[in-house]
Amino acid sequence: MVVVAMTFGCDSFVDVGLPNSQLSSGTVFEERATANAAMTNIYAKLRDNGLLSGNASGMSVALGVYADELDYYGISTGETQFLYTNTVLPTNGVVTEWWSRSYNQIYAANTVYEGVNNSTKLAQTDKDQLMGEALFVRALVHFSLTNLFGAVPYITTTNYEQNQIVNKITTQEVYDRCIADLTAAQALLPDYDFSGSRVRPNKWVATALLARVYLYHGNYAEAANEASAVLNETGTYSLVTDFDSAFLKDSPSTLWQLIPQNNGASTGEGANFIFNYGPPPFVALSSALVTAFEPGDLRRVHWVRAISNGSDTWYHAYKYKQQSFAGSSSEYSIVLRLSELYLIRAEARAKQGFLSGAQDDLNVIRNLAGLPDTTASSQEELLSAILQERRVEFFTESGHRFLDLKRTGQVTTVLDVVKPGWDVHEALFPLPQNELLLNSNLEPQNAGY
Repeated sequence: MVVVAMTFGCDSFVDVGLPNSQLSSGTVFEERATANAAMTNIYAKLRDNGLLSGNASGMSVALGVYADELDYYGISTGETQFLYTNTVLPTNGVVTEWWSRSYNQIYAANTVYEGVNNSTKLAQTDKDQLMGEALFVRALVHFSLTNLFGAVPYITTTNYEQNQIVNKITTQEVYDRCIADLTAAQALLPDYDFSGSRVRPNKWVATALLARVYLYHGNYAEAANEASAVLNETGTYSLVTDFDSAFLKDSPSTLWQLIPQNNGASTGEGANFIFNYGPPPFVALSSALVTAFEPGDLRRVHWVRAISNGSDTWYHAYKYKQQSFAGSSSEYSIVLRLSELYLIRAEARAKQGFLSGAQDDLNVIRNLAGLPDTTASSQEELLSAILQERRVEFFTESGHRFLDLKRTGQVTTVLDVVKPGWDVHEALFPLPQNELLLNSNLEPQNAGY
């Protein structure tokens, strides 16, 4: 098996030179095996230390403690403590890691795109697949970055001299470029996942992310259309009625997931969220989240687990059931799943005034969870009900809760009540101080820092 190293010579994005790896050689992209290895290595980086990671630095944990989903029980000097207490500074390691690792992953995606595009030996179908995947990753990481930092650079080249002096663009402009990349990816990617295990993006994965970007962008007609395109793929994707199996690696509701490094390993989410004694060693679900479920909600029954020491009770997320190494990995880390498309379309329809359609989509998710049809009827009531449904459906998944509060303009209203010292400027994270020193074009610093 050919392994392509992807270790870069410097960790700072603005100071990235030519990569100190085999990627600097065009021969990597003349063979299918090595070109494919270069792309799969990017997914490994996303899984291990990217924003999508289930580890402590990933958005599932980090934004869970930053918002109102998770309480923190770890060491008082850890980076997660700064997030939990809303005391993140431009010099904190967490923002530096988010920035540098994300832009190195973008750089790697651009390297794959350019190398494959210039290849003279790869079959066109292989070139299309890999170029589409690279564009998908580039859009996905930029989308996450702009929702954390606001205005950020959008990097589309491996020209490190150009990247060293790059300027920021607004969040709306980032969304526009994400849409362009994902639209191009749709045209390049096949309808199926050739891996057979939903670990490689296909056309419908790009379409699902495009629906999310359109929703955040405020283009509700297109958000609904793209969501419908995925939901119409009933032969490939379907909702799971057994909530205990919803996060298994072969779940038919999964669109795209990240495979553990070794067969038998658990997901980062399973390792970090599950605990079997109290007090919790790291994080636990907040009481605000646990009490947010309606009576009879099957997600509360199957996705939340209570742990007691006899006098106190704590709760942990139990979407993933495997906590440690086993004979084989029963779960992969899910990034995109079908229920999001129903709630994207519900919100997009409500925003357009198609209230009965919004109710229908919302009720699909509610009824699956054992709940009755929604009583919300007005546009305002429906949007509130959809936000609540997203809260109990996507808790501890990639920071959905925090990002939903931000994009709906409710982050300060909600978090000011439950987070001591919360300030309006904390809806954005500070730009890393070392990056501002290296590239003055990244100025100004986000307000309040």
